[in-house]
Amino acid sequence: MYSIIDAALSRARTMLTLLVLILIAGIGTYIAIPKESSPDITIPIIYVSVGHQGISPDDAERLLVRPIEQELRSIEGVKEMTATASEGHASVVLEFNVGVDLSKAMADVRDAVDLAKPKLPADSDEPTVNEVTLASEQPILSVVLYGTVPERTIVQLARQLSDKLESYRQILEVDIAGDRDDIVEIIVDPLLMESYGLDQGDIYNLIALNNRVVAAGFVDTGYGRFSVKVPSVFDSLKDVLELPIKVDGKQVITFSDVATVRRAFRDPESFARLDGKSAVVLDIKKRAGENIIETVELVKAVMVEAQKLDQWPSNLLVKYTWDESKDVEIMLNDLQNNILSAIILVVIVIIAILGVRTALLVGISIPGSFLTGLLVLSVFGLTVNIVVLFSLIMAVGMLVDGAIVVTEFADRRMQEGTPKREAYQDAAKRMAWPITASTATTLAAFAPLLFWPDITGEFMKFLPLTLIATLSASLVMALLFIPVLGSLIGKPQHVSTKNKEKMLALHNGDFSKATGLTKLYYHTLSIAIKHPLKILLCSILLAVSVGFTYSKAGLGAEFFPEVDPPFFTVKVRSYGDLSIDEKDVIMSRIEQVMLDHEEFESVYTRTGGDDEIGQIQITPVDWQYRRRVKDIIDELKQTTNQFAGVEIEYKFPDAGPPVENDLVIEMFARIPDSLDGAAKLVRHWADNNPALTNISDTSSKEGIDWKIDIRRGDAARFSADATLVGNTVQFVTNGLKIGDYLPDDATEEVDILVRFPEDKRDIGRFDQLRIKTPAGLVPITNFAQIVPDHKQDTINRTDGQRVISIMADMEEGYNLALELPKIQQALTELNLPSGVEFKIRGQNEEQEHSSEFLQSAFMVALAVMGLILITQFNSFYQALLILSAVLFSTVGVFIGLLIFQRPFGIVMSGIGVIALAGIVVNNNIVLIDTFNQLIKRGLSKQDAILRTGVQRLRPVMLTTVTTILGLMPMVLEMNIDLINQKIEFGAPSTQWWSQLATSIAGGLAFATVLTLVLTPCLLMLGRDKSKAAVTEPKKLAELKPDDA
Repeated sequence: MYSIIDAALSRARTMLTLLVLILIAGIGTYIAIPKESSPDITIPIIYVSVGHQGISPDDAERLLVRPIEQELRSIEGVKEMTATASEGHASVVLEFNVGVDLSKAMADVRDAVDLAKPKLPADSDEPTVNEVTLASEQPILSVVLYGTVPERTIVQLARQLSDKLESYRQILEVDIAGDRDDIVEIIVDPLLMESYGLDQGDIYNLIALNNRVVAAGFVDTGYGRFSVKVPSVFDSLKDVLELPIKVDGKQVITFSDVATVRRAFRDPESFARLDGKSAVVLDIKKRAGENIIETVELVKAVMVEAQKLDQWPSNLLVKYTWDESKDVEIMLNDLQNNILSAIILVVIVIIAILGVRTALLVGISIPGSFLTGLLVLSVFGLTVNIVVLFSLIMAVGMLVDGAIVVTEFADRRMQEGTPKREAYQDAAKRMAWPITASTATTLAAFAPLLFWPDITGEFMKFLPLTLIATLSASLVMALLFIPVLGSLIGKPQHVSTKNKEKMLALHNGDFSKATGLTKLYYHTLSIAIKHPLKILLCSILLAVSVGFTYSKAGLGAEFFPEVDPPFFTVKVRSYGDLSIDEKDVIMSRIEQVMLDHEEFESVYTRTGGDDEIGQIQITPVDWQYRRRVKDIIDELKQTTNQFAGVEIEYKFPDAGPPVENDLVIEMFARIPDSLDGAAKLVRHWADNNPALTNISDTSSKEGIDWKIDIRRGDAARFSADATLVGNTVQFVTNGLKIGDYLPDDATEEVDILVRFPEDKRDIGRFDQLRIKTPAGLVPITNFAQIVPDHKQDTINRTDGQRVISIMADMEEGYNLALELPKIQQALTELNLPSGVEFKIRGQNEEQEHSSEFLQSAFMVALAVMGLILITQFNSFYQALLILSAVLFSTVGVFIGLLIFQRPFGIVMSGIGVIALAGIVVNNNIVLIDTFNQLIKRGLSKQDAILRTGVQRLRPVMLTTVTTILGLMPMVLEMNIDLINQKIEFGAPSTQWWSQLATSIAGGLAFATVLTLVLTPCLLMLGRDKSKAAVTEPKKLAELKPDDA
């Protein structure tokens, strides 16, 4: 260590060049590194999806879900397997344990799905397997196309834009909302068909047999080899119209005689509108690791170029909504302002106490450490996001601790007349091991957070990574770069002769000349160390009292802090079988309420969905010009209560990684029939619980399906079967697919569907359907009847069992942690049907996992810090003394939360407690190290304690005040905009971190008092080393006696 310091000082030009290179490279890295709002984490979830046109939920469960589940069960590392079966679709979601090799897991899942494919129905779509990431979950921008333009024109332009955008590497996927699949629709008249003696089977066979690739082979004549072609694939709609379907004498009947053929869209299943205008919306999703700001700029540039083209209709307008890059820029700007504010506050304090030159030296360590940390993040392929930026704010006060200690010691030596080069060299050597030990203990506190499992850990791992990188860099800055710079430009603070005499007197133990804060502290400490046991007991009593007061304050606990969101979603559900047009009427009425609101920037409505009428995505105006989103929602709830027969749920993104609802009650049973009754009981209880809001469930909604009941015996007498009946019925429903066709203006084949005219497509037309049999055309009612049946909505399964879930969020003013015992008791007393079990999940489950991990991480951090401290001081007692200060510092956390009336955050306050463990030990290490040096010089315990306290008062207060000041903008939720010269309170970016900043600032303030008063008292209670043999660590033994 010492030889490295000597080498650095002897190669000053090399060190200065290296520092400049680090600063330049760091600035370049910060400009180039991808920036985003939330960390782009890989969620250990794999999603298997398969579609099947028209399949019912029951059949989807039996024919799609179960075969896939059967093959997936054997895959290792699966934490939970959930499945969903709905109309026309089935999916299976595998959540893996954290740490599983997802590349191998993806390969295993694909292999299992391949094994399941032969068991699926032949006409099912190809199953898809996808990995879930935060980047793929949410669009970063929605591009809205609207205007008085034909639907086909807008859709074609949207598809062209989608293909263009997806060609860029930054863009993962473009989803088009409001798009409908192209089809070729053959409309046949049932009366004409019957008059020509045709049935549905004839139509199907004619198309299918004449629209296929026919391999006719080749001919070898001896003079050459020639292939023979039989062109039979449809090239145009004319080919379909001219296809002969029957010959009557000399007359050839073609499709054009009984049908009309046209290009069309599938029947609408959804509608999209922006601000009340019909629209087609492109939802843009970026690839993981790409810069969100640059990606959005790229999309907008592509749109500008597209609008300049001649084929762009003049009345087709473009609007951008859901622009996440705007939120990222605002958040980055706010956090950068906080970083600059923190640096300025820290430097001002250092200037006031140590002088301009010393403050300049300490100030250089801040950008040096920051930029080195960013270089490390860039090397590991990480991005700058909200977690990284707050970590830098949190590090501002911490990373200057080592530099302050070194420069303060060097300043004191220069005041005594030591040359600046020797002063900084001595300071670096004297403080090398204490600073290294204090940095190591801080890193030991954060290191366990790297092993945080589950999604929350993946989200928060950027905090320990950033802090470990920057604090490690700060150690190098403090011991190598600062001494080199100090040896060149260092200058002692100008101190009057009187003050110099006072400083020398204090250093030599003459406290009679102490003034101001030093005098007050000396007298306080003199009294305290005379009654060390009483001080210890009072500290314990205070800790118990604070804990009791906080528990009675009713502030409770929460998973992540409550942050005012930049947008929210209104989900609308209803019972009954509603057509898409009826759903749209309801959505239009609710949409109008939103459009009348002045605090909304955009209202994006989508009608349709598997289990809902639709949803409205609201983007409010900037937070400075509106009320809190929760207050707006409370008002909207009162207004929308007028809509009878619908459930309206208001959802907004929680801070942190994506989690389920606050509360999820999951019920399962071996006999699925008993679940519906249990679900109704629990739903009734939830609806009447004032603590719950946004209540919904996955039980089957009231409604009917129409079931065709075939009498197989009667059908057999007419040579009819289920396939023939099913194909015939599709003529009056969504159409029978009889082939496909690739138009010249399309890149994908479109389905050819045959169906009756719209006025002949309804449920009453069923009785008029006829099927061709050997006995002629026979009414389908001769062997089948259509009967109403109970409608089965989406079926949910967990680990192979059917489940029904009741989801809810906590009402404003209620805390989940406080309400959970009541909920558990209420559910136990509900007398659910026999065989039905329930499990409480949701945010509570994540809370428990995170709480358990943070407790374990805290214990591991204490153990590692204890080992470092024992190595440093070679004393069990002194190591335990410092660790006790860590435990006492948690009292300050609760004092801070009490003052600002904030709940204890499972994640944020938990991290704050662990962070404090690393911060609090620093001052204690330097304090006890100085005490040991004075004892070694032969001072009595009491004199050594008094001299240690007075000598270390200034650096202890400096390091504490700088750390707290660095966090104060966050504690006060204050954003100081230095460029625009304004101060704002309550910005969402500051709300995110106020809980953690309050925990650290409160804990550190209280811990400082402990360090300056309780630690000396505990030293008094320890063994008197001045009268006993002292075994010092080797490095400390080499120090000069007068270096304390």
